[in-house]
Amino acid sequence: MKVIHLPAQHGFDSEKQIFVDIAETTLKLEHSLISLKKWEQKWKVAFLDKNVKKTTEMWLDYIKCMVINTVDDRVFHYMPMQTVKEIIGYIEDPMTATWFSNNDVIGAAKNKEEIVTAEVIYYWMIALNIPVEFEKWHLNQLLTLIRVVNIKNNPKKMSAKDAAAQRKSLNAARRAKHHSRG
Repeated sequence: MKVIHLPAQHGFDSEKQIFVDIAETTLKLEHSLISLKKWEQKWKVAFLDKNVKKTTEMWLDYIKCMVINTVDDRVFHYMPMQTVKEIIGYIEDPMTATWFSNNDVIGAAKNKEEIVTAEVIYYWMIALNIPVEFEKWHLNQLLTLIRVVNIKNNPKKMSAKDAAAQRKSLNAARRAKHHSRG
């Protein structure tokens, strides 16, 4: 969870032509599958699709979807850009030390990246028996967990060539150890 404290603000509402006062506010934010689902329900595009260029309005709306406490909606209209950048930094933080040595993409066709939506992630969770309570995790941690469980459930099989080479090596080691020819 990310907690942001915003000081009281005095701003001008250009539509209503009035000055507005916004009390000091604490935002409690979670970049989770729940947030993703809410945002995609409204915008009808995949949030995680790198080809979707998000407008400032889209980013602010995603931040609203992340809020888990009750706040004055006007806070988002007057939110400093530095705060928005800080929240985007939180969203993009991998939140894990886990890394992968290959480019395998879970649920993707070979050499073609799948567009990931909230429903795809829920499918992965169900297929991998990951409890729905994990939807509240930071999204990057959840995606890492899904990848780890998938890899552990489907270890790569050794090719016939590698298996033969391994047997040959073991047999040679046994022959050397027992001073035999076969």
